[in-house]
Amino acid sequence: MRTDDLVALLAAGVEPVDPHAAVRRYASALGLGTCVAILLMATLLGVRADLADTLRLPMFWVKIAFVASLVAASLVAALRLSRPGVQLAWVPGALAAPVLVMWLLAALALAGADPARRAELFFGQTWTSCPLLVAMLSAPVFAGVLWTMKGLAPTRLRLAGAAAGLLSGAIGALVYSLHCPELAAPFLGFWYLLGMLIPTVAGALLGPRVLRW
Repeated sequence: MRTDDLVALLAAGVEPVDPHAAVRRYASALGLGTCVAILLMATLLGVRADLADTLRLPMFWVKIAFVASLVAASLVAALRLSRPGVQLAWVPGALAAPVLVMWLLAALALAGADPARRAELFFGQTWTSCPLLVAMLSAPVFAGVLWTMKGLAPTRLRLAGAAAGLLSGAIGALVYSLHCPELAAPFLGFWYLLGMLIPTVAGALLGPRVLRW
């Protein structure tokens, strides 16, 4: 068979790829995973009883903005790392920005607090359970994101797995916020971040095995 005939045969019946297919796959996985995480939180932990009053506190919305910013940036990272040849570009900066802002708020809070209260601001009341609960709530999202990513074409498998873990951890933290009583910036900047980093590390370790295609 001549080369021209082979090329024509391979090209026959090829249909254009839907540019929004990856977004739809992610939307389905994240929607289902988030619903399962909310169900787990409501069943095992419960929504905080004073949530209606908490919604009036500016620091609650600072917490939500912090975590939601990481959800958005890590979603972009996961989408880009799901396709070969796509660069992260500005995404690392977008991931670092909310963390740096929260650390700045934490430093200001600690500097302005009475020395006797600094430990309370950092450890809060739930430091022993917060990271593990965030990681637990991230699990259903983590499974869905890895399944979605594997069905696409990631090439940087360790980095892609880390992005999948960070995305699921950030969503887990967002869901956990509906239960968590902590609002202090030092607590959020360390223990929430630690909870999100647990699935991030797990994703980096699992990525080369799970995402291979």
